[in-house]
Amino acid sequence: MSSTTSSGPSLREIGRDAVRARITEIALDLFAEHGFDQVTVDQIAAAAGMSGRTFHRYFAAKEDVVVGEPEQWGEFVRDAFAARPADEPVWDSLLAAFEAFNGFLAESGRDQRGKVAMRILVSTASLRARNLEKHQLWGRMLAPLVAARLSDDDTALRAEIIVQAALACLDVAFTTWANVDDDTTISELLQRSFAMLQPRV
Repeated sequence: MSSTTSSGPSLREIGRDAVRARITEIALDLFAEHGFDQVTVDQIAAAAGMSGRTFHRYFAAKEDVVVGEPEQWGEFVRDAFAARPADEPVWDSLLAAFEAFNGFLAESGRDQRGKVAMRILVSTASLRARNLEKHQLWGRMLAPLVAARLSDDDTALRAEIIVQAALACLDVAFTTWANVDDDTTISELLQRSFAMLQPRV
């Protein structure tokens, strides 16, 4: 009898996630101490007790340690948006999808080093560029779904504008959260950011 079920991750997947989490923890500590550009993959691998080749089994590049898995998370947000009621305002649906994404990060423990990761990201040009690529990818995933729920003319253009504005709110919320030392949550910042633009959307 199999020791795994179709409703949960396999032991192999659990082990892989644990190794990725450990590499991420070590890498973020090195980036925070020495600077992202000054730390090499080989240094991260050595600190984690593995070879550079083994590191690349878990991450294609050191940028991926900070940026994460844009396509996988983009699919999560897209599916969360698609699951919202068809008659719900698209702006509210986008907020709900991002809230679901934030909740997923919290439940999986991936937000525990989030402030460190965001501070590294905003201070490094190559990571900011990767983050922009993530926004473009998510935009391509979300815009057709948003357009399908709009009416009147210029739905494609309007959908692109709405989605990019929503992604900007998400980025501002995470960046602001990373740079405040109080108990303000990402959810609070997301809601405030979306509320500021809602009358215009």
